Amino acid sequence: MLITSSATKFLKRKNSINLEGRLIDLSKPVVMGILNVTPDSFYDGGKYETEKLILRRAEEILEQGATIIDIGAISTRPGTEEISAKEEIDRLLPAVRAVKKAFPEAFVSIDTFRSWVALKVIEECGPCIVNDVSGGSFDPQMFDMIGKLSVPYILMHLLGTPLQMEKKPVYEDVIRDISMYFTDKVKKLTAAGVKDVILDPGFGFGKTSSHNYELLNRLDSFKVFQLPLLVGVSRKSMIHKLLDISPEDALNGTTVVNTLALIGGADILRVHDVRQAVEAVRILNKVRSTSE
Repeated sequence: MLITSSATKFLKRKNSINLEGRLIDLSKPVVMGILNVTPDSFYDGGKYETEKLILRRAEEILEQGATIIDIGAISTRPGTEEISAKEEIDRLLPAVRAVKKAFPEAFVSIDTFRSWVALKVIEECGPCIVNDVSGGSFDPQMFDMIGKLSVPYILMHLLGTPLQMEKKPVYEDVIRDISMYFTDKVKKLTAAGVKDVILDPGFGFGKTSSHNYELLNRLDSFKVFQLPLLVGVSRKSMIHKLLDISPEDALNGTTVVNTLALIGGADILRVHDVRQAVEAVRILNKVRSTSE
């Protein structure tokens, strides 16, 4: 059994998450649209560097049917070097402020692994989901900060750091190892008072292509946690390298993998291409409704 009884007593199946007293309904899968305000992200780096472009992208994400806008200001692509906290906040804070002002009803997530950055943005802009690629590993203050801020937290699995995570990652069993990681982290988050945790197995973060596809094939193993599951595979190397194409040509492959993730139990799809992901969700919902 992957979760001990002491961990499971805190867990009940989460069909919603609470942000600022508003519930995000996860009884059916939802889509999170990516808005990167970075110059060097692997696919869309440098596209959204002005407020006008940021707001246009946010509007597009919402119009195409996404439930959440995920705003990131630091690239975590393989091999990337870390920028300073000041540079991250100088990029992130104006973007979140502008999006929240223009679209006050939108649910916003901030992609950061720094507790100070999360605190600064939420103090100035209001509650946001915190999407932490490090699962609290890069900043030991993160879990306590999330508990104090009382916001939802995306707990991602990462082996290593972005700078060296692709250098021969090794697992005894990728599902078992990630499950043990989640078990330990969820206990700590619960102790810190965090009430809404979303799990992200971290496709492409310290995993070979074989690891990624085994993860996809066995995604339903994480249902044991009874927590919402986020999957982010959009245009990643597990798709474009397998198909021998560029990230720009990987939309069809991404849609296929997203659909398989939905079948495996994904509650949230984090994507660049919102309309196609929303369509995949709608088709799967229709198929499921015919068997009810």
